Amino acid sequence: MPALLRLALAALLSLLPVAARAEAPMRGHGGPVRALAVTADGSRALSGSFDASAILWSVEDGAALRVLRVHDGAVNAVALLPDGGLVTGGEDGRVALWREGVAPERILATHAGPVSGLAVAPDGSRIASSSWDGTARITPLDGGPALVRQGHQGNVNGVAFLPDGRLVTAGYDATVRIWPEAGPPLSVQLEAPVNAVAAAPDGEIAAAGADGTLSLLRPDGTTRARLEIGPRPVVALALSPDGRTLAAATVGGAVAVVDRAGARVRLTLVGPGLPVWSLAFRGTGELVTGGGDRLVRRWDLRTGEPIGPLAIARPADPLAAFAGDRGAEVFRACEACHTLTPDGGNRAGPTLHGVFGRRIAALPDYPYSPAFRRLDIVWTPETVSRLFEVGPARFTPGTKMPEQTITAAEDRAALVRFLETATR
Repeated sequence: MPALLRLALAALLSLLPVAARAEAPMRGHGGPVRALAVTADGSRALSGSFDASAILWSVEDGAALRVLRVHDGAVNAVALLPDGGLVTGGEDGRVALWREGVAPERILATHAGPVSGLAVAPDGSRIASSSWDGTARITPLDGGPALVRQGHQGNVNGVAFLPDGRLVTAGYDATVRIWPEAGPPLSVQLEAPVNAVAAAPDGEIAAAGADGTLSLLRPDGTTRARLEIGPRPVVALALSPDGRTLAAATVGGAVAVVDRAGARVRLTLVGPGLPVWSLAFRGTGELVTGGGDRLVRRWDLRTGEPIGPLAIARPADPLAAFAGDRGAEVFRACEACHTLTPDGGNRAGPTLHGVFGRRIAALPDYPYSPAFRRLDIVWTPETVSRLFEVGPARFTPGTKMPEQTITAAEDRAALVRFLETATR
């Protein structure tokens, strides 16, 4: 090819759109990434977030293929079915099954409290869900009646299936329970609340402790090993497809990669320093993580290094410009759910940009509850102050906003002054 033609071709190619780089973090959520699952072939990932959405990603190019919205609150758990179906579990207590289209195919289960975990049975015929209502449910996908497992004293934080189909649950009551098809469960008492659970192909059970430990339990409930992962609670677990490697994430932001047979930490992944809430293996050599920085990241387990740069050490503090402002300090309790700027977008709650003078439930791109849409309120300094004086449950019945009040009149006034400035 003549040199001049090569130069012309190179110039033309430089003008074409460039595909997203494979090593780029997956950006799209407006809140912490609370749940992750990766398809068996590694091509797709499903993430759930505090922003009330789930996103199906193309892992190689970091592109969001579908955004799933049906839950009233955070999506705390996700799962992938062998036939390509997607399952999400939310703060609203519902478990949704997705196929094609923008709406779920059906609601599989409804708990009386937030859904905290999901698991698919080894034969793919049933879904197990754990909930803060103190129960776990096993729901057949063919529409048969659900089997309710109850007995934990408090929140059930995680659920898994053993290879033989028995259910394992993990609770805030510091127990792991192994449920036979019928009869009472085998209850294993641990030393601290259990935040997550995973089951290996040989039946060994991994339990994540709020005291920073990882317990490895035999199928009969006896303890084989107990590892100190760190001083901060272990909040998420993932098991490699071959069962040889465990990943344990902590609130402190580090992830321990554990050789299961040897019961030893092989390496530690150190990220941006924010909580890592979710984990999933992509094959045996790569780990995908989701955390408080709202990103989905990929890690090379041979080197312990991120695939691509850690693009954001920590999200920019939107309140940095208001240092010393009492109203901004009061708003700290709200910033996980609400943004303030035109480009901030929605999180678990709608953006507050332009809130004053706006009718309640007026943003077209936010999924308000039906009860919220029926309210007749215009946001003014007076109505915002009243909201926090009496609490959202009384002032806006039907809201999914966390219940909170601001008892001091001077703090309510400071918050209103801050919002008048920050949301213009």
